[in-house]
Amino acid sequence: MRDVTLCLLLNETELVLGMKKEGFGAGNYNGFGGKPKNHDKSIIHTAIRELKEESEVKTSEQYMTKVGEITFIFPHNSAWDQVMHVYEVARWEGIPKETKEMKPEVFPLTNVPYDKMWEADQHWMPHVIEGKYVKAKFIYAEDKTLLDHSLKVSER
Repeated sequence: MRDVTLCLLLNETELVLGMKKEGFGAGNYNGFGGKPKNHDKSIIHTAIRELKEESEVKTSEQYMTKVGEITFIFPHNSAWDQVMHVYEVARWEGIPKETKEMKPEVFPLTNVPYDKMWEADQHWMPHVIEGKYVKAKFIYAEDKTLLDHSLKVSER
């Protein structure tokens, strides 16, 4: 199972998400992240690199907090199985810009577009927005509908 990252640019009133333009999850809003490359020193360095590649904003470890670890299972295609390391980014440099892969958009925390996101996001993301830590497992059907899930929420 592969490790992947997800960064949520989040402050007290807003969340920056990107519309995925290509690849896995295209057509959905999501945080910024992806797969490690050989030169990444650690999973948090993967998160920092992917955030810059997908939104052109920079951050550093000191402004990142790990807020979740989510396992996704696709019984019909195990190559898609992954453990996603979720980071909240409290401070960053630059304004998120559209890239080849993502088109950023700012949403008030009262209007997160869960209807245009992966179905699992509506289960775990509200807890992260509330300042909690999540550990979860989601199982998806071939048509990308949610089959089953488990979710543990704790204090950070």
